[in-house]
Amino acid sequence: MKNIAFFLCLLYSVIGLSQIKDTMPTLEDEYFLVKDNDSLMIALNEVVLLPKHKFASRVDARYYFWFKKKVFKAYPYALLASKRLDSLNVRLDKISSKSKKRKYVKKVQKYLEEELTGQLKKLTRTEGRLLLKLIHRQTGKTAFQNIKELRSGWKAFWYNSSANVFKLSLKSEYDPANVNEDYLTEDVLQRAFMDETLEYQKSKLQFDHLAILYNRKGEVNVEEYKSMFAKQRKKQARKKRRKQKNGK
Repeated sequence: MKNIAFFLCLLYSVIGLSQIKDTMPTLEDEYFLVKDNDSLMIALNEVVLLPKHKFASRVDARYYFWFKKKVFKAYPYALLASKRLDSLNVRLDKISSKSKKRKYVKKVQKYLEEELTGQLKKLTRTEGRLLLKLIHRQTGKTAFQNIKELRSGWKAFWYNSSANVFKLSLKSEYDPANVNEDYLTEDVLQRAFMDETLEYQKSKLQFDHLAILYNRKGEVNVEEYKSMFAKQRKKQARKKRRKQKNGK
């Protein structure tokens, strides 16, 4: 029964409710200060400078900031998932009775459903996809792996089948070194951690985030989102033409 409450609540909401279409974007080191032959030691925080963004156009910049909002929307839920899993592990390990464990899990599940369902209903498909990837980043396991370990392979299969209907996958992995969307996500996260606009939590995955960002030298590729909205505009145009034709 360990840990299933949060994930079942979270994944049910993401799979069944993230159907909203996306709208187009309108360490410390010691340093020395020497003055008049005297040395004064002062402690300064280490400053990490990330590559300056390279946007091909203003349109690309607009899409990047649109994407940034999506990451900011999804990350807190992944952070919460990681914290809840850790705390559930600690508390359930202290409970010896299986019946008491079940009662505790049910209590947590009820609380999470009341607190999160209304918020998760507002996630768009892009935000839902990012959330599944960020769960992998923060917990070290994909949503599919968590369900398979906590419930069964059969349950994981059916949850994933339901997710596929909405073009989501519980097997989504976070790979910022090779996947453009994950690189963009990591870029947003690292800059937000530096600015302290998002709460920092170390990823349970092993990768060198700074090396990944430096290797791309500030490159920003948002072509997949431009293409996504181009298709959306074409569909809207076809619907409009059909309505006009039927109205004549």
